[in-house]
Order: sequence, then structure tokens, then C-alpha cells
Amino acid sequence: MVMFILSEEERSWGLAVRCTNSRGSLPVYSDVRNAGSRYLVYIRNVDGNVADLVNDLTTTLFPESSAKISTVRNRHVVIQGGRCKDSVMEWLASKGF
Repeated sequence: MVMFILSEEERSWGLAVRCTNSRGSLPVYSDVRNAGSRYLVYIRNVDGNVADLVNDLTTTLFPESSAKISTVRNRHVVIQGGRCKDSVMEWLASKGF
């Protein structure tokens, strides 16, 4: 069994976004579909309360945007409607993930 040590920020939030490799990269990916007309950003490997993460993303990073944020299988977050991978990665890093 693998044990993770949660930071103080992760304990207060009740969730964690796990890095995917030994370099510590955040699991944020982009996907372009329909010949470039549909741009998706995925946040994978979210442990804990995903709804809180979606609510915080909606209120802080996309307050009046047309971006649609949804969850997949209670572990992944999908953002539709904008080229926002870099801003999502910066936001997660600023929150201590």
C-alpha cells in the first residue's frame, strides 16, 4: 500500500492532486478534438472532494467565463471552452498542489 503525506493545504481542503511522475509534474492535460474546434483540459488523479475543487475553479479562475467544468468518475475534472491549461497549472501550483 502506498502512503501519501498530505501538506497542510491539502488537509485543510480535503483533497489532493497527485503528481504523475518522478519529476513532480501536475496531471493537467489538454486535448484538441473536432479539427481544433473543441478544446478540453483534464485534471486527473484528484483524491478527495472533487466538487469543492470544481466550485473553487468556477468561482476563482473562471468567474464569468463560458467554460464548462464537469467531473468524470469522481476522480477527473474536465474543463471545456477555452485554452486554459497554463492558467489551470499556475492556479494549482499557487494553491500548493
